[in-house]
Amino acid sequence: LDVSMDMWNFSYTCLASLWLHRFCIYSVIAFGISLWIVVQLFTTKKKGEKSNGNLSSEVVEEKQANGYAAQQAKEVYVAGVKIFYGSQTGTARRFAKGLAEAVISLNLPVEVISMGDYDPDDCLAEETTSRNICVFLVATYTDGQPTESAAWFCKWLEETANDFRFGKTYLKGLRYAVFGLGNSVYVDHYNTVGRNIDRWLWMLSASRIMTRAEGDCNVAQSKHGSIEADFEAWKTKFLSCLQALCRGERKPCSGKCKKGKCKSQGKQSKESSDHEHGASDYENAEAELVETTSEEEADAEEAGGTNSVIDVEDLGNVMSHMKKAKVPLLQQLFQAEIDHLIYLLSSGYKLIGSHSGVKLCRWTKSMLRGRGGCYKHTFYGIESHRCMEATPSLACANKCVFCWRHHTNPVGTEWRWKMDQPEMILQEAIENHQNMIKQFKGVAGVKADRFEEAMTAKHCALSLVGEPIMYPEINRFLKLLHQHNISSFLVTNAQFPDEIRNLEPVTQLYVSVDASTKESLKRIDRPLFKDFWQRFLDSLKALSEKQQRTVYRLTLVKAWNVDELRAYADLVSLGKPDFIEVKGVTYCGESSASSLTMANVPWHEEVVRFVQELVELIPDYEIACEHEHSNCLLIAHKKFKVDGEWCTWINYERFQELVREHERSGGSKTFTAADYTARTPHWALFGSSQRGFDPLDVRYQRKSKAKDISGC
Repeated sequence: LDVSMDMWNFSYTCLASLWLHRFCIYSVIAFGISLWIVVQLFTTKKKGEKSNGNLSSEVVEEKQANGYAAQQAKEVYVAGVKIFYGSQTGTARRFAKGLAEAVISLNLPVEVISMGDYDPDDCLAEETTSRNICVFLVATYTDGQPTESAAWFCKWLEETANDFRFGKTYLKGLRYAVFGLGNSVYVDHYNTVGRNIDRWLWMLSASRIMTRAEGDCNVAQSKHGSIEADFEAWKTKFLSCLQALCRGERKPCSGKCKKGKCKSQGKQSKESSDHEHGASDYENAEAELVETTSEEEADAEEAGGTNSVIDVEDLGNVMSHMKKAKVPLLQQLFQAEIDHLIYLLSSGYKLIGSHSGVKLCRWTKSMLRGRGGCYKHTFYGIESHRCMEATPSLACANKCVFCWRHHTNPVGTEWRWKMDQPEMILQEAIENHQNMIKQFKGVAGVKADRFEEAMTAKHCALSLVGEPIMYPEINRFLKLLHQHNISSFLVTNAQFPDEIRNLEPVTQLYVSVDASTKESLKRIDRPLFKDFWQRFLDSLKALSEKQQRTVYRLTLVKAWNVDELRAYADLVSLGKPDFIEVKGVTYCGESSASSLTMANVPWHEEVVRFVQELVELIPDYEIACEHEHSNCLLIAHKKFKVDGEWCTWINYERFQELVREHERSGGSKTFTAADYTARTPHWALFGSSQRGFDPLDVRYQRKSKAKDISGC
C-alpha cells in the first residue's frame, strides 16, 4: 500500500510539472506576440506622425507581407475649404476671393459660395461629415440686419438653432470660422450678424476652429488701421490654423475658452511650435483683434440690447452685466423673463401685441419650393404656401404631454391679460407673415409663381399655440378674416363649451379629442379645470349643433390611448363630427414637462390599423384620405360621398359668398357644410399610390442626418 501511494504521488508530481512547463512556454509565446504588436503599433504611429497631412485620400504602400502589398489609406484631416460670404458693397466677396487664392496655394480645394445661392436646409447638415472647413464672411447693415443675399441663410440658421425639434447636435461635426464685417460707428448693431451666426452654429454643436474675429470699417476704431488690415491679420492666423489642422495637430475650439485665448487651439505639438517660432506673438495679435471668445461672454455683452435672447443658464452672467450697466432691478427681472419666454416661443414666431403670434409653417416653405403641402392640402385642398399660421391667444387651459411647444406658453382657465383689438392683431399678423415670405425671394428652388401667390394669405390656421377660442373678441377676429377673403381653420381643446356654442361660422372647426375616458384625458391633456371631463363632453355636444364643417382631431400616443376604440366610437356618436383626423403623435425631443419617448410614436401602419378598426365601430363613416408623410388619415361621414365620389375638399370661394350672405342677413340666412364642398382628387384618396402626395410637386428625400420633424 505504501509503495502504491508513493507511485501515485510521483505520477501526480510529474503530471503537474508537465502542465507547469507548458504554461510557462505558452506565457512566453503570448508575451512575445504582445510585445511584437506593441512595437508594430508604435512604429506605425511614428510613421503617421512624420507624414504631412494631406487633402486628398491617396493610398500609401506599406511593407510586403506574405507576398502581398498591404495598403492603408492616409487619414484626411481636411478635405477642403468652403467660403461663404454675404456682401452688399462687394467687400466680403473680395475678401472671400482673396482668401480662396491663399487656400489654393496650400494645395487645398476651395469653393467660394454666395449665401444667396446656397440652400442651408438642403446642404448645410452634409458638412458635418464632409471634413470641409466652412468659413463665413458676413457683413452687417447699419440697422443690424444681414445683407439681402445672406438674409435667408441667417433666417434659416436662427430658426434651426431655436427649434428643439432639430436637436442640439444637429450640426455636430461641422467645423467653421467666422469673420464679421461691420462699422463701430453704429454701436448698437456693430457686427451683429457675424456674432449671431457664430452663436447659432455654436448652439447647434458646430465646432469653431478659431475664435470669431471682427473687422471694422471705422478706421479710428479698427485694431489694425483699416478693415482690410483687420482681415489680413485674421487671414494669416486662419491659414496657420488650417495648416495645423491638415497635419492633425490642432483641435476645434471647445467653446469654453478664456477671453483672448483658446485652450484647445493652444495644444499643438512641440514640433509645430518650434517650426512656427513666432506663434506667441501672433496669439497676442489675435487677442487684440478678437473681442469675444465664448458664447457666455457674447450673450452677456449683448444682453443690454433690445433684441437680445437670453438662455436661462446664462441668466446669472446677464444679471451681473446689467447691474454694471445700472439697469433698475425690477426692469432687469421683468425683461429677463420676457426675453426667456420669447426665446422659448419664437422658433420663428413673431409675437403680436401682448397675447398673439404668427409663424411661418414649414409646410409653407415646402410648398413654395414645390415639395408638397401639409395634410390639410391633401384632405381639404388648402394651399399650404398661402396659409398663415397664427393665434390670438398664446394662453392655454391644457398642458398636453405631446405639446411640441414644451409648455413654454402661459396657461390659465380664464382671460386675464390686457386685450389687443382684433384689427391690430390681423393687420400685424398679415404684415409679419408677408415679411417672412419676402425672405424667400431669390432663394434656390422657390417657384416664382408660388412666391407671388404666397404674398396674399388665403387661409389662416388658428392652431399655432394656446387656445384661440379664449380670446374674448374671437368672433370679430373671424369676421375680419373672412372680410379679407381668408378662410378660417380654428382648433380648440374642448374646454370652453359656451364659447363653441357662441362661435360665428368658421370654415372648419376642430376639436382635439386626445383621449376617450376621463382617466386618460387627465393623464394626456393634463387640463387645469377641475370639471374638465364635463366641459369636454359639453364641448362635443356643442360641436354637434354647428352647421358648418366640424372635425375631431385624434392624436394617437402609443401605450397611452390606442386601446380605447369602443370609447372613441361613443364620443363620435356624441359630437357627430363631419370628419375625424387620426394622426400619430410627433416626438418633439426630451422635455422635463413630458415623459414621452420615440417608443410612444406609432408607425404609419399602426395608425392605419387603428383607423380601420375604429371605422368598423362607426357605420356612418369611412376612410377617405391619407397623408403618409404626416402619419395621418382622414375618416369622413358618408354624406360627403356623392355619387361614389368623395367631396372632402372645400370650395373656398363659395364659402366666402355664403358667409357674406350670412352676415348681410344678420345671421338669419344660414348654410351647412354640404353647401361648400368640392371633389377630392384621386391622388388624395386612401389607397392611392401617391399616399397623399400631390403629383404636381416633387417629393424631396432629405440626404442629411436631420430628424424627421413631420407635422404642423
